[in-house]
Amino acid sequence: MIRLEPRAAAPAWLVLAAPLGALGAALLFATALLAAIGIAPGPALRSMVEGALGSPFALAETATRATPLLLTGLAAVIAFRARFWNIGGEGQLYLGALAAVAVGAGAIEGPPWLLVPLVLAAGAAAGATGALLPALGKVGTGADEVVTTLLLNFVIALFVQMMLEGPMKDPMGLGWPQSPPLLDEASLPRLVERQRLHAGLLLGLGLALLLQLVVSRTVWGLGVRAVGHNPRASAYAGLPVGRTTVLVAMLSGALAGLAGAGEVAGLKGYLTADLSPGYGYAGIVVAMLAGLSPLAVIPAAFLVAAVFVGADTMGRTLGISSYFADLVVALSLLFVLVGGLLLRYRLRFGRAAA
Repeated sequence: MIRLEPRAAAPAWLVLAAPLGALGAALLFATALLAAIGIAPGPALRSMVEGALGSPFALAETATRATPLLLTGLAAVIAFRARFWNIGGEGQLYLGALAAVAVGAGAIEGPPWLLVPLVLAAGAAAGATGALLPALGKVGTGADEVVTTLLLNFVIALFVQMMLEGPMKDPMGLGWPQSPPLLDEASLPRLVERQRLHAGLLLGLGLALLLQLVVSRTVWGLGVRAVGHNPRASAYAGLPVGRTTVLVAMLSGALAGLAGAGEVAGLKGYLTADLSPGYGYAGIVVAMLAGLSPLAVIPAAFLVAAVFVGADTMGRTLGISSYFADLVVALSLLFVLVGGLLLRYRLRFGRAAA
């Protein structure tokens, strides 16, 4: 008989090993599937590693893909720490991108030192607004934020499509549903010449460090952790649970909105309906791999980005579907949840009591 026994505290080695083991188990399971369909796992994984890490160009592409994952991962971390289950990062990302285009495509003219902060601030404000309604619904009526944030993703996607087909359609776009391009003065600078890597990466790294300090070293961060551990006890102790929930939700949405603004201002230059391949959802996997630690989001984002970039290379060289990366990421989340269970409980084997 197998039973679960609660742990008083998980050992440090297990806390570190759980996310790494989850990713390793996901890769092992995925390679077994490759073998089952007749593809040699060795060359496939070698191609995947070389595509993500095997050259300066590959490293730059991995860092570029990690940039929005850093921000959406942080968005999930801060929300989940307060038990606000924000599944709406994808929609909030698109709202941030839409606001960035609205501000940076010619509505305001000025030097880069003025336009770039305005574009990023507009993206953050739009993302925060996208998270505000579900937060008010939870605080005011007890509405389940998992449902409301998830459904808002589809509403926002349709709204963005409507804007790209209508008021914000580029008249010079030859009929394609895309926004006008951002002004050069509103674009984020490139970090590496002739590469796509841009200054959004520095923004993500800086925010990860700042959020770690806020969560671990400030009174407000202590309140967020307290609300996440036990909202009822926090309310009894006099903490403003409702206000904390709303502020955490808006901060989470702002981070996701920054991811969208960064993708437009740093990478693509204009908005299309396929801007994100699912960064908002992948950010949840990044947050879980990081154990809801803002600082650990950095390596987790790079790991997930390496899987995406490596899978793209593997698909081109070996003819494997690009959805292989989605499979690995989904399996990683599944195994992370199993790892989280093992952090809270230990397995005991023995015969049932008579």
